[in-house]
Amino acid sequence: MKIIFRIIILLLLVVSCKSPEARKPVTVQSGSFIKESAERNRKLNEREQNRIEAIMSQNPEYDYIASESGFWYYYHTKVERDTIMAGFGDIVNFDYDVKDLKGNTIYTQEELGNQDYAMDQEELFTGLREGLKLLKPSESATFLFPSQKAYGYYGDNNKIGTNVPIICRVTVNSITLNQ
Repeated sequence: MKIIFRIIILLLLVVSCKSPEARKPVTVQSGSFIKESAERNRKLNEREQNRIEAIMSQNPEYDYIASESGFWYYYHTKVERDTIMAGFGDIVNFDYDVKDLKGNTIYTQEELGNQDYAMDQEELFTGLREGLKLLKPSESATFLFPSQKAYGYYGDNNKIGTNVPIICRVTVNSITLNQ
């Protein structure tokens, strides 16, 4: 009886000492999420591009310029003489307003107030920051920004929602060079 009892205990020890099997993942990750996200963004960009092109074709009186950064603009007031343009750290004093692509006002110039911006040293949405670099003092232009150059996926946490392309009329009042 003792021998049988010892054999049973020995068998239980051998069986219980077996290492646990590796757990299999609950979900399998693949590149499908990234591919779907990229496709969504491509379609969004294409829709916004089509809407902006429609606005430009409906307003042939303006001479639209495509920026290297992926937005379009036209001048209301252009200064032809050689003058300063904003560089890193320069203080740009400007006014602007914000509209959606249908022309509905989101923010008026009065709401936003007169702005002083230290070039590339403060927070400002990408398109406006790049647009200010194109303007000289006393120049005024209207910019058409796709959402990725405006407030993007997050919006401005106030009046501008997710993925909203915008139109901004910007006037540069002065540029103070960083010494």
